Amino acid sequence: MTATAPIPSRSLRVLALACLAALAGGAALVLLLQFLPPTDRISPVRRTISEYALSTNKWIFDIAVLLIAVGSAVLFAAHVLMRALPARSAAVVLGALWTVSLLVVVAFPKTDWSVGPSLGGVVHRYSSVVGFVCLPIGLLLAARRIFPDSPRWRWAARALAIVSLAWFGLILGAIAYTLAGGGPWWQTIPLGLVERLLAATELLALATLAVPLLRSNRTRVTQVT
Repeated sequence: MTATAPIPSRSLRVLALACLAALAGGAALVLLLQFLPPTDRISPVRRTISEYALSTNKWIFDIAVLLIAVGSAVLFAAHVLMRALPARSAAVVLGALWTVSLLVVVAFPKTDWSVGPSLGGVVHRYSSVVGFVCLPIGLLLAARRIFPDSPRWRWAARALAIVSLAWFGLILGAIAYTLAGGGPWWQTIPLGLVERLLAATELLALATLAVPLLRSNRTRVTQVT
């Protein structure tokens, strides 16, 4: 037997604002790391974001990533509860993979090349790739259902997702250049800057998921009793 239960619009707005605060807080903490010693010595143009986790400021980095993971998970879950996205849809699965990849990034820091390669560093690298690819593809698949009556927001979400994939494409292009006989791929492009622009674009794309929650009057969900 099923029954429908309303979700008050005020609760949805509070939830959306809390998720946006988590995303913004995570981004702000990562930015703060560039101004705190010893991570202020890390080049934001050449060194990746994960480099912060190899310092004594790792705990700040971990909190930042966990905030983004929680905000992401709640946003996708809210759309499942609102029945905008089926729980078993590809978009939700990709959103879950993005969230899990963030948790793995925290659990397994990147390779510290001053020490040497590590299995944890390999796990970190592939988890980062999974996250960077899964989120924009998930948003591309979800945009129509999430913004059925908002073509402008649907276009914005898709555009941000496509730009995110384009940033990642630059990294793939640098790797291809190296495989073709060029120099080290991480020196071919300003890797740190590209990764930061990629991360910023993906966070903006992710933030669009909060828009329907902020604009909702009242949504009904199905509960099994």
